[in-house]
Amino acid sequence: MKFNKTLEDIKTYEAGKPIELVVREFGIDPKNIIKLASNENPYGCSMKVQNAVSAIVSKMALYPDDSMTKLKNALAARFNLGVANLIIGSGSDQVIEFLIHAKAHAGTKILMNSITFAMYEIYAKHVGAEVLRTASREHDLDEFYAIYQEQKPEIIFICTPNNPTGDAIDTEKLNAFLSKIDKDTLVVVDCAYMEYAAFKDANKKVDAKELTQRFENVIYLGTFSKAYGLGGMRVGFGLANPKIIEELYKLRPPFNITTLSLEAASVALSDEEFVNKCIAANFEEMKRYEEFAIAKKIDIIESFTNFVTLCLNETQNSTTLSNALLQKGMIVRNLSSYGLNAIRVTIGTPEQNTRFFELTSELL
Repeated sequence: MKFNKTLEDIKTYEAGKPIELVVREFGIDPKNIIKLASNENPYGCSMKVQNAVSAIVSKMALYPDDSMTKLKNALAARFNLGVANLIIGSGSDQVIEFLIHAKAHAGTKILMNSITFAMYEIYAKHVGAEVLRTASREHDLDEFYAIYQEQKPEIIFICTPNNPTGDAIDTEKLNAFLSKIDKDTLVVVDCAYMEYAAFKDANKKVDAKELTQRFENVIYLGTFSKAYGLGGMRVGFGLANPKIIEELYKLRPPFNITTLSLEAASVALSDEEFVNKCIAANFEEMKRYEEFAIAKKIDIIESFTNFVTLCLNETQNSTTLSNALLQKGMIVRNLSSYGLNAIRVTIGTPEQNTRFFELTSELL
């Protein structure tokens, strides 16, 4: 059987190993497994969300409200934008898929960082687009602009803070870069971890309203999978000029967000106290990782997210380390597929982090 030739050059995206798979592979008691691989909120979601979802489980037999009015109004109020400025997807990666299919085709050039979220390239290759990458590990906007001038890509992806490295761009530098880009070029500013960056450093905060009103060719992406603790609910969103949103809606399938997911995300937005507590705890625990890296002489990339990237030295191997940790019930993300001798570790609870330090110290 023949399939589209564009699929021949696509590697399947590998998500972080689920706990259930580790249980089956290694026979470890689920209670002894710690997952620090997928940048989930280790404190879960707020009780307000849990109670709200429990109250509407009887509605699962019915199709969801496809107008998504409740969540749209909540997001519009949060970002001080109109509902015409937003689209909601099954995770922000569905919005990325919409963007690629709306703008790109075979031969379209799409520019992204050398190391960044893998789904940009995967969706680009779905349509046969040509992927352009910078050489620098972290976002170098001068390098981006040089490639832009030479190659004239139709889409540019900027991930700030960046996944999987954790670095973030100063907002002034980002705005200066965007001001030089032609209005026919779509720029996607992926801010999946922006709640963390804004908490840590105001200079890294990207204001969605200011961004999208100042630059008509830019879309801001956000998600409920990280700070809000709703990874299992799969809700993301895009904020942009209504003209962009109108085109994306032509690609959105009906009922792409479940009833329970819509309710969970709407209520999560109202519990700022819970989210802020989680973010504050995240950066308190991050200090321990920084101290650990210094003690073990490991390079750590300054992170503005809920994870850290630990770059190992020449005597260590990220694949060996991550596999050894896995066999002891500790799931982290090996970054060898990105060309890095590094592991990405989600900042967990104090107890989870202590266990990571103990196991990694033994193995190193």
